[in-house]
Amino acid sequence: MGHSLEHHLHNNQAVDNLVNLLTKANHDLTLVQHKLEKEFQQIYPDNANPIKLVSRIKKLQQDLSSLKEQCRVLLAAKQDLIDKARTTLVGNRSSLQRLQASTGIPVTSDSDDPAYTNFNQIIDEWTTQVSLRAGDESHESNSEDINQLLFSAIVQGN
Repeated sequence: MGHSLEHHLHNNQAVDNLVNLLTKANHDLTLVQHKLEKEFQQIYPDNANPIKLVSRIKKLQQDLSSLKEQCRVLLAAKQDLIDKARTTLVGNRSSLQRLQASTGIPVTSDSDDPAYTNFNQIIDEWTTQVSLRAGDESHESNSEDINQLLFSAIVQGN
């Protein structure tokens, strides 16, 4: 029984020594950090202080990750809106053309409908612009690729 108690006390003392050593090391590192911060404050102007620059770089890296994710969400929502608008507009045009045909009114062709033509032109121009910014010379991208192209263009541009 005495041997077990002695072994237990020895282990506790070893753990306590390790905790004390780590606590002292943490304290020493904190002192070094404060000393460096004070020294750098005296040597460098605020906008060139290496410690502040490192802190700003870390913050920018975090912000960039968040911004990338927000871009993905925004681009997915944009593409969803374009797809729904196109589906609704094409469906409405088809219904209108059937209604015109059934009542004997001349059917309005796509080229005679400036709103429909402008909508398609805007979508085509957007697709072309995104493709060019992403360096993709073939403008035959489908709507799923448009989001990836735009995202690539945004990230590469910054």
